[in-house]
Amino acid sequence: MTFAPSYFDALYARDADPWRFATSEYEKAKYDAMLDALPARHFTSGFEAGCSIGVLTRRLAQRCTALLAADFADAALAQARLRCADLPNVQLRRMHIPQEWPEQTFDLIVLSEILYYLTPAEITATARRACGSLSRRGIVLLVNYTLPTDSPVSGDEAAEAFIRATQLLPTLQQRQAQYRLDLLQF
Repeated sequence: MTFAPSYFDALYARDADPWRFATSEYEKAKYDAMLDALPARHFTSGFEAGCSIGVLTRRLAQRCTALLAADFADAALAQARLRCADLPNVQLRRMHIPQEWPEQTFDLIVLSEILYYLTPAEITATARRACGSLSRRGIVLLVNYTLPTDSPVSGDEAAEAFIRATQLLPTLQQRQAQYRLDLLQF
């Protein structure tokens, strides 16, 4: 992985919300689009990889009986724990994706703006792990920033690599000015 946990720890040490997840109209609109893209049903078990400070986590929790949210930045998880403290259906865990992955089955997996931080081999490993823990009725929601970054791959390359590494089919693909959204299922 090009970006070690220390990179993100340093970001959160300088700014508690470096991407303005809690205050940005762009982030709010993106979260609205993500939730609107999901089928109109309640999910039994969800997994959000790269939950950061838990803003999306709070919203996903309303759609899931149980939600596991993970990040590998301790400072981000500390904020997520405070933000989600009143939500008994949310469990927060420090995990380094894809090396660490939960050993349970999910009917919703959300990978929002984390894939392009991974190397191509790590994206493939993440895709395989996601498929291995997805129920037959499950959904994977990918969201990737598409403007230039200093990441190992672009958001488009990350999404395409993930899709190629799975047997999942895109059932919805949307493109906005700064991100793409892909909804995948068996």
